[in-house]
Amino acid sequence: MEYGLFEKLSIEIMTSLGRTLLIADPHIAFEASKGLRIRTRFEEKLADFVNSKNPDVLVILGDVKEPLGLGLFTKRLLMGFFSELGDIEVMITKGNHDGRIEEVARKFENIEVSDYFLVDDVLFIHGHQNLPDAQFKNAYLGHIHPAVNVRFGSTLRKTKCFLRVNRFLILPTINPYISGFDIRTGIRMIPFLKDASKGEVYLPEGIYLGEISFL
Repeated sequence: MEYGLFEKLSIEIMTSLGRTLLIADPHIAFEASKGLRIRTRFEEKLADFVNSKNPDVLVILGDVKEPLGLGLFTKRLLMGFFSELGDIEVMITKGNHDGRIEEVARKFENIEVSDYFLVDDVLFIHGHQNLPDAQFKNAYLGHIHPAVNVRFGSTLRKTKCFLRVNRFLILPTINPYISGFDIRTGIRMIPFLKDASKGEVYLPEGIYLGEISFL
């Protein structure tokens, strides 16, 4: 798998913590739920990509894992993934799939799990819950795996995208094996954005598609 794909589906920003790499919804251990009978080793390739970027901080915007529980297979993959990240500081905004993830995270001094993080005036959150009582200027989240239908010649293809709604930027899933949700459906899954009427869409390649109505 090319690092370029992970590059397109992630964002790097500067915060007071240093170079901060943002990824959303890896859904590690997804293979069984998708009916795959092979090990994709996605989590190993993702760890290699993160290490190649060598950020000061990695923020995972929730749904680190796919299974809601924490079976032995999922635990083994998470242990391997976190171990490969070495000493990189990792901040996990707990997602709706991340039940019991603290049981693995607590074994690593460099990993912190919280419902949200506020760094400077930037909020990091998964997106399935209500907003915290905190003051912020901008926010990054995941949860809905945003995607839009884009026409390539005569073919209409569902394509992952970044979705901006006012001061909120929603990242696509970093997992290339998982497709996205249509943004008009997905936006209703975010409690604090469910009544939004429009948003701005960007393709992973950086192409601005313009404003799209959710109505």
